[in-house]
Amino acid sequence: MQKIRENKESQITIKRSKFLGFCFLVESVGQVKEILETFEGKYKGARHTVYAYRLQEDGVPKERFDNDGEPNGSAGPPLLSLLQKKDIMNGLLVVVRYYGGVNLGVGGLIRAYTGAAQETLEDNLYD
Repeated sequence: MQKIRENKESQITIKRSKFLGFCFLVESVGQVKEILETFEGKYKGARHTVYAYRLQEDGVPKERFDNDGEPNGSAGPPLLSLLQKKDIMNGLLVVVRYYGGVNLGVGGLIRAYTGAAQETLEDNLYD
């Protein structure tokens, strides 16, 4: 099992859409909610704030994602899948999207959201 070393941010641009990635080490669902509340209204003009988390709280594993209006399977599930594949526990991934006027399609969205999240995890995990 791996954990996130430190909170980190990243940014990628794909076909004029800007994706801001964030990762956080979290210990509870309450902490996840507090972090997500900090995103409300902070990124004016952003179309979507997508997230996924995976943690153990009181010995019970908890996982959740939100697409925030993106097409089914294109945003939140790939973030959760990334946490699962890398065996990350007590991690929260958030990606904020500024729409650039070009539709990316489901495959393009999956690559973009996953890419932004992977940037925040690069050299940022420990066992």
